[in-house]
Amino acid sequence: MNTGAPPPDLDEAKGRVLRIQTKLHRWASDDPGRRFDDLFNLVTDPATLLVAWERVRTNKGARTAGVDGSTAHYIRAVRGEGVFLAELRADLRDVSFAPLAVRERMIPKSGGRLRRLGIPTVRDRVAQAALKLVLEPIFEADFKPCSYGFRPKRRAQDAIAEIHYLASRSLSVSGVARQGKPVGRGWFFAGGWAWRTELGSRWSGRSAAWTTTLTPARDATG
Repeated sequence: MNTGAPPPDLDEAKGRVLRIQTKLHRWASDDPGRRFDDLFNLVTDPATLLVAWERVRTNKGARTAGVDGSTAHYIRAVRGEGVFLAELRADLRDVSFAPLAVRERMIPKSGGRLRRLGIPTVRDRVAQAALKLVLEPIFEADFKPCSYGFRPKRRAQDAIAEIHYLASRSLSVSGVARQGKPVGRGWFFAGGWAWRTELGSRWSGRSAAWTTTLTPARDATG
């Protein structure tokens, strides 16, 4: 990387980061045992930090400040994006960067309960986003198609929908029967176990109440 080069604009940065991510994912997929070196330089690359800043700045939580009181709007309007990112990069590279404590906020939940939410500073969020940009394509290569937790463009609702699709079909699996009776409708056979998932009648927004039963396959009946 040419350290004397001017910082990239956002479109150039996005293109560079995408190329880096594509290479990392391909290398991780081709060689599951590969050790990745020099990732630190990719995290502190000006393009990576710029894309990370853009993700934090455009997130709906950008208007919420951490313990330092700085919002993304303040950084952009008062401090300046270039100065902010240059200082963050310098702190990361000379290993003087240290995250601040999160600001705690209690979020109301149903039933009158409260959930504790920790809000990092914008600076810490950008550092986290930069790490995610570099590490995510490597670890994505290890996930299976049926993995849904904390993955890009995947939600818990997608996992529920796939379970419902697979479990709603009538399956007849050789060797998985009881007294000559094939696996019936609503059963899904996988890995020696049979799943039965039923959609309940209560809805809350887009979520439904589900009942799931896990049974040894040899005991599954229709």
